[in-house]
Amino acid sequence: MPGIDGMLTKKQIQLLDFIQKRMARDGVPPSFDEMKEALDLRSKSGIHRLVTALEERGFIRRLPHRARALEIVRLPEALADAAETKQGFTPRVISSNRPPRPRGALTVADSPAVELPLMGRIAAGVPIEAISEVSHHVAVPGTMLSGREHHYALEVQGDSMIEAGINDGDVVVIREQDTAENGDIVVALVEGLEATLKRYRRRGGMIALEAANPAYETRILPEESVRVQGRLVGLIRSY
Repeated sequence: MPGIDGMLTKKQIQLLDFIQKRMARDGVPPSFDEMKEALDLRSKSGIHRLVTALEERGFIRRLPHRARALEIVRLPEALADAAETKQGFTPRVISSNRPPRPRGALTVADSPAVELPLMGRIAAGVPIEAISEVSHHVAVPGTMLSGREHHYALEVQGDSMIEAGINDGDVVVIREQDTAENGDIVVALVEGLEATLKRYRRRGGMIALEAANPAYETRILPEESVRVQGRLVGLIRSY
């Protein structure tokens, strides 16, 4: 059944409006998790269907091989009129993960830099061998670091955390610690052999290591098989 503007449903228009406003504010589109919360949907599968419908109707375009790679091609009449009068759908206020380049992002030169050891690569996908050697040092803004805790850096390998704004080739800044709260993105050592970057959840005596990419399954492991080696506190990207 045709929706508003003869082509779009109310939810499709709301999603397009949310994407447009977030791109105007931050310069990048929101993650699928943020879209889900903004439209108060129960699952990301509903967002995938809305995005696909908008793409098929020529309102947005997805760019391959890039995280959050959406661009608006055109707007329906309802949104074009609302933009002129500054009215329209107001999405829910949500707390967002760090986008690839948010408004106000710092360059290293904007803050006194601190040299951190780059400990090699960390898998954001299929786990790789545990990180143990310093390959070189990398300069990070001092404002990323907290207190006197030890920090280190890792280069991300893989795409399993792209919906958390973490891309293949990014450098993540990790605060060294051996505990984590539910929802933290951590460096986890699995069975003493594999290091991976995932979102941490405790479920009774089990630990869930969650990806931020629907192509990857959550790993459920006994508590004794997982050792937290640090928590994500910052991200550095080269443009």
